[in-house]
Amino acid sequence: MVCKVLKNYTGFDGRARRKEFWMYTLVNVIISIVLGIIGTILNFKLLSNIYSLAVFLPGIAVAIRRMHDVGKSG
Repeated sequence: MVCKVLKNYTGFDGRARRKEFWMYTLVNVIISIVLGIIGTILNFKLLSNIYSLAVFLPGIAVAIRRMHDVGKSG
């Protein structure tokens, strides 16, 4: 599910089902927490910022596709 979102990196057209959106969100939150902990332990806070920038566009794209699925315009 998450790989599908990342492969469709900037695909703002189409639809994203509920499962695709929430699995992407769940995995993102878990990875962010783990990277935050690792960054705190290693005193390298830039690690979580780099990850956040890497998943910024796919996050917006999946949110817009989810809005299309529920009948709203993106």
